[in-house]
Amino acid sequence: MSMSTLRPTLTKLSIADALNSMLKEPLPLRFTAYDGSSAGPEDSPYGIHLATERGLNYILTAPGDLGFGRAYVAGDLEVLGAPEGDPYEAFKLIASRLSFRRPNPVEALNLLRSLGISHLRPPAPPPQEAPSRLRRTFEGLRHSLGRDAEAIHHHYDVSNTFYEYVLGPSMTYTCAVFPREDATLEEAQFNKYDLVARKLDLQEGQRLLDLGCGWGGMVRHAAREYGVKAIGVTLSREQASWAMEKIKEEGLDHLAEVRHMDYRHVEETGFDAISSIGLTEHIGVKNYPAYFGFIRDHLRPQGRLLNHCITRHDNVWRETGQFLDRYVFPDGELIGSGKIITEAQNAGLEVQHEENFRVHYAKTLAGWCKNLADNWDACVEEVGVGTARVWGLYMAGSRIAFERNEIQLHHVLATKTDENGESGYPLRHTFGI
Repeated sequence: MSMSTLRPTLTKLSIADALNSMLKEPLPLRFTAYDGSSAGPEDSPYGIHLATERGLNYILTAPGDLGFGRAYVAGDLEVLGAPEGDPYEAFKLIASRLSFRRPNPVEALNLLRSLGISHLRPPAPPPQEAPSRLRRTFEGLRHSLGRDAEAIHHHYDVSNTFYEYVLGPSMTYTCAVFPREDATLEEAQFNKYDLVARKLDLQEGQRLLDLGCGWGGMVRHAAREYGVKAIGVTLSREQASWAMEKIKEEGLDHLAEVRHMDYRHVEETGFDAISSIGLTEHIGVKNYPAYFGFIRDHLRPQGRLLNHCITRHDNVWRETGQFLDRYVFPDGELIGSGKIITEAQNAGLEVQHEENFRVHYAKTLAGWCKNLADNWDACVEEVGVGTARVWGLYMAGSRIAFERNEIQLHHVLATKTDENGESGYPLRHTFGI
């Protein structure tokens, strides 16, 4: 038997043929590529177009969400039929009905030979990409003061004007709480802040510390609606500057203050209440004991904590996906609400109430995506098309993840119960819905 009879037959495949060969089920939407090949239903309202060889290089050299993300951000992978800034409907089809199979060695070789070995040379990533976790390690230990500051700068110091377009007048970049199905995003954000205030039982003259305060939404709400003396801290210089201007504009500077600083540097103690709305995702699971210890030490006896953060649907730790880590939340970490409650209790706080707002975050993201799509041209002019695509991709993908119960959003309400067992908490909670 000659060697030629042992050598597997290699068949030349188009890009669309190669894609089809990797699928478990037929494509749920139309796919076209720069080589002229196509696949999927011709009457689909949505499509994906691979426009360039560079896009193929991105996908082949970084399999998974990172390669596809790079190609999309660079403009080499186009979503057809969906508005710019909101690819949700197309991605929902992909998430629910697209599944890949692992090729055997002969199939993998055939795919590489068909598509061209030259496509295994990785192109330079888009400029919006942060360094890898390994490279960031050389810049400082994970969740060190310097590295945390750089991670926050990467995400939040994009452009206040851009965030005004996307977030709307509330300038609130955390999950809203919708009092009704038809409530507007602004109504839902006001309702969220008011629910936090009621859970904390804020009273006029009390002192509130808001950790990771963003553009000062909670600080201003507490001061304006409840007469509370509120301090907010953020690692984003742009957020702090915008917040202080807004505080002065609203005439609240006798009550409210936002500082550009790490929460770990706050020296005041004895706060009546501490709110943390969207910070826990950034501090690292290993740092939870120190985080909740800080909160315990800065509350007065019988003071309250409201912790609001994105969580996983389980309590199994795993790294954040490559696209989110490189383009959206460098060093961000998620875990389940069970771990958060455990660490709060281990720090000596008494957990009084827990609540899941998963479906509210899906609705919040739908509102942000619509804002981005409605203001697409202005957003592109402000930050560039690549950065605008990053936000559209990640917000649409996050909306799908919340809808599919892959991630959740939890409130955990706790008290610093004193040594006599007095928590200051009523027999039944009084904050309503």
